[in-house]
Amino acid sequence: MLTLDQLKEDLKTILANRKPERIKGTGTDYTQAAVLLPLFIRDGQYWILFTRRTNTVEYHKGEVSFPGGVVDEHDDSLETTAKRETFEEIGVREEDIEIVGQLDDMTTVKSRFIVRPFVGVVPFPYAFTINKREVEGLIEVPLKFFLDPCQPQSFSINYEGDTFETPAFIYEGVVIWGATQRIIEDFINLIRSKIRLH
Repeated sequence: MLTLDQLKEDLKTILANRKPERIKGTGTDYTQAAVLLPLFIRDGQYWILFTRRTNTVEYHKGEVSFPGGVVDEHDDSLETTAKRETFEEIGVREEDIEIVGQLDDMTTVKSRFIVRPFVGVVPFPYAFTINKREVEGLIEVPLKFFLDPCQPQSFSINYEGDTFETPAFIYEGVVIWGATQRIIEDFINLIRSKIRLH
């Protein structure tokens, strides 16, 4: 069975051996944000934790996403932003999150964020406390699902009145698309042939 230490060391090595791509400032058109890609081990497998956003939030209503949000004036770094937002949304304390690396910056098209993703390991099981104003629920997906060469697949989606084809990971009826899909794909491309899934 995998141990938390094996997971952390594998990821630290992979993510430390590259320099993440950064998107430079784009004036006032974009807002800086950060998210956490939370990993945990259950039943000897790697899993990724997602949130489903409520339909009352300002942006990305009802979408599957990672915990995260906009930089606060009191945050001393984007890592702090990712940890603070994770605590505010799902109740994982900052001291219980171990950041193991960073991924390339991503932009969101309509909401116009520059998102910096951090990969972190969180304990499991955990007494998650969901912020019901922002998060409808938690979604757990095994990492090995994302390594399937048939994923992502093309998916027709209706978003804000427009229908278009987009790449999406579809797991047991859960559709993961947009910036979240691109962050996962970036992560999977980095670890696909390097991480030990046994």
